[in-house]
Amino acid sequence: MQGLVIKSTGSWYQVHGADGKDYDCRIKGKFRIKGIQTTNPLAVGDQVDFEMEPNSENGVIYKLHERKNYIIRKSINLSKQAQIIAANLDQAYLVVTLVSPRTSLGFIDRFLVTAEAYRIPAILVFNKLDLFNEDGLAVLAEYKGIYERLGYPCYEVSALEGTNIPLIESLLKDQTTLFSGHSGVGKSSLINVLLPGRSIKTGEISESSDKGQHTTTFAEMHTLPFGGYLIDTPGIRELGIYDIKPEELGHYFREMRDLMHLCKFHNCRHINEPGCAVLQAVESGEIEISRYESYLSIFHGNETRA
Repeated sequence: MQGLVIKSTGSWYQVHGADGKDYDCRIKGKFRIKGIQTTNPLAVGDQVDFEMEPNSENGVIYKLHERKNYIIRKSINLSKQAQIIAANLDQAYLVVTLVSPRTSLGFIDRFLVTAEAYRIPAILVFNKLDLFNEDGLAVLAEYKGIYERLGYPCYEVSALEGTNIPLIESLLKDQTTLFSGHSGVGKSSLINVLLPGRSIKTGEISESSDKGQHTTTFAEMHTLPFGGYLIDTPGIRELGIYDIKPEELGHYFREMRDLMHLCKFHNCRHINEPGCAVLQAVESGEIEISRYESYLSIFHGNETRA
């Protein structure tokens, strides 16, 4: 039987079968996916084939269908391995906040680079609009300006007050959407508004660190009442870039990609080479300095911490 992986808890997977029923399944043997070593061979959003175990209500997954895309990150403790966050996405939403806790521009850029690399449309959702004073709104406008100029849609919401929730619902309709972000950005609260009656657990912000506490411990796909699927993921503290070579990195920064053909050298690294069109654009202000700093951080293999 064919099915859709809707929940991953480590060694077991919940699969929504073609018959409309949900089955608890394990995997048969070891999966190897195109040579990529991952801590999770299957991810939420995967299409799989499975069969029932004899004299059991559980199933065994024996085939993974080809993925159209996926979001992946380097495992923090196992640098040579990676974790697939979700697969077969129509779009990926990064829920960010500028207060309690603040999402860094570097983290945003790493998420966008990963989405670009796997050809997944990315959208930024600025939550907790209800906490912003006049100065905060000015910073928000500055942040949005950076990414809207690059063509990334940006939306302001308040899960607490319901601000712009109907707009978000219209954008999610009939799409398979990943919701990601740091712990504490209000992702679970936002999903609870979109999925009334589900009561997904929310957490408090640690006063000592101003970081959120993990409330989602595994990835799970939810059916939206107005059509489509929403994949909720555990809060991400760090987003390690995986399987992107340094010489390819510039292709995943939109503003750099548009200028690279103007560089003097075809193998320009955009760091200190003469005649580099990217460096000239940084100096002139055409490329935002925060974006270029993110490029350098990723290029040199630094980990951006939450």
